[in-house]
Amino acid sequence: MAILDFLKRKPTDSRAVAKPRWAPVRAAMRMFDGAKQDRLSGDWLTHPVTSEWLIRMHQRVLVARSREQAVNNDYAKAFVRMCRQNIVGPKGVMLQAQSRDESGKLDTLANQAIEAAFVKWGHRNSCDVAGVQSWRSIQASAVISAVKDGEFMFRKITGKDAGPFGFALQVLDPQRCHPQFDQYDLPDGSFIRAGIEFNKYGRPIAYHFTVAKESDSFYNYSYAGLHYHRIPAEEIIHGFLPEMVGQKRGLPWMATGLFRMKQLVGFENAAIVNARIGASKMGVIQWKEGRGPDLDDEELEAFEMTAEPGEFPVLPEGAELHEWNPQYPSGEFATFNKAMLRGIAAGFGVLYNNLANDLEHVNFSSIRQGTLDEREHWKEMQEWLIEALIQPVFEAWLPRALLGGHIQVKGRPLKAERIDRYSVVSWQPRRWQWIDPRADVDAAIAAKNQMLLSPGQIIREQGRDPSDVWREIAADIQEMKAAGIPEEFIKAAILDKNLQATVQAQAAQAQAKGAE
Repeated sequence: MAILDFLKRKPTDSRAVAKPRWAPVRAAMRMFDGAKQDRLSGDWLTHPVTSEWLIRMHQRVLVARSREQAVNNDYAKAFVRMCRQNIVGPKGVMLQAQSRDESGKLDTLANQAIEAAFVKWGHRNSCDVAGVQSWRSIQASAVISAVKDGEFMFRKITGKDAGPFGFALQVLDPQRCHPQFDQYDLPDGSFIRAGIEFNKYGRPIAYHFTVAKESDSFYNYSYAGLHYHRIPAEEIIHGFLPEMVGQKRGLPWMATGLFRMKQLVGFENAAIVNARIGASKMGVIQWKEGRGPDLDDEELEAFEMTAEPGEFPVLPEGAELHEWNPQYPSGEFATFNKAMLRGIAAGFGVLYNNLANDLEHVNFSSIRQGTLDEREHWKEMQEWLIEALIQPVFEAWLPRALLGGHIQVKGRPLKAERIDRYSVVSWQPRRWQWIDPRADVDAAIAAKNQMLLSPGQIIREQGRDPSDVWREIAADIQEMKAAGIPEEFIKAAILDKNLQATVQAQAAQAQAKGAE
């Protein structure tokens, strides 16, 4: 081999592996701005955090701050009120029994008996083991707890201590189930996360609640200095909105807006104090050099000047008045305040105008579209409440009510062996009035005539039970017949849009017949 052979070009090997080109790699690294790691994103997370660690590290702090803001912050209190009013409403979520007889027709008597018994159980002396809250109030407390704590917990109480129906609910503070209580070495592969005991498949089997002291009647054992009471999961109703895979506890609904709300309140308080100082019209009297009083004089008295309407006081020789007039808050205060509240409202899923009580510069189209979007959010939350609380409570109440003979038709209790038939129910949450009643009613009638909507669906959208509406109409017709009102007038009163013209025409026909 010659000494310079290495400089000769070697034949290309078709089997050689191509070297990677770095240009596409560099382009891929710059593809997402959200993935950049530089001085501007140095405090931004680069590793995913599991839901368990988020709950363990932040839940108690978020709950504490949410509860504080719900007490001291007007906007937080308004959000709590909006959730309670729109998810639960003035009457709560109402039961509509849908059981059918052997022929497939609705069993009206049985349905009415089930609904009446459930309403009776909903009195505070029956549904609340403490005798404090009604069923509607318990629904409201569940929503309020979800807003402030991110979750709600109730215990199902049965037996002689559970009221006349033998079934009641106990309202629990979710923070008594300590979110930082974990154990990993339980038998059969079970484990405890955030105060909840799970089997190896992740199904809850028990909840561990802290108690005050060892003498407490519910005391079971101690761990890490705290005393716990173990309650089987079958006795607990635990509801929250899961937002991450494997999430075992809830986070407050106000979590995203807490920082802004806290800083916004501080900003408003500072502006209020500044405005008050500015309204006080303060000033400072300054003496020219060599003209002021001797500061070492023990008999020196403070010089003060009072202001009265129409008065022009004369300053002493050598004295100058320097006015101190802070100008803030100025024009940008309202704009900044509105921008902050819009961000808070977006995180809460509500309309800014409703949260801030600000209807300035809105028109019918904009407020209508915003209201309709917000109502869809409330409907979603209503379905969550039904699935998380209301349906489980009914399923626990029904067998005990049947076995106890509390559901009766004409003095005879319904048969417990037909529980599958009586378990078929639907739920009617609150609904809202039409924004433009005349246009919306005409649209509903047109949809019904085109068979796009049923009369029952239209009634349910108004928050009523169709069966109740039809019974009321039937009762009105019977009363009008009993009062001697002719049937054609009754038909016109119920079905005719132009009732006045119809009545006048029928009166004219009757008068013409009388003249003949």
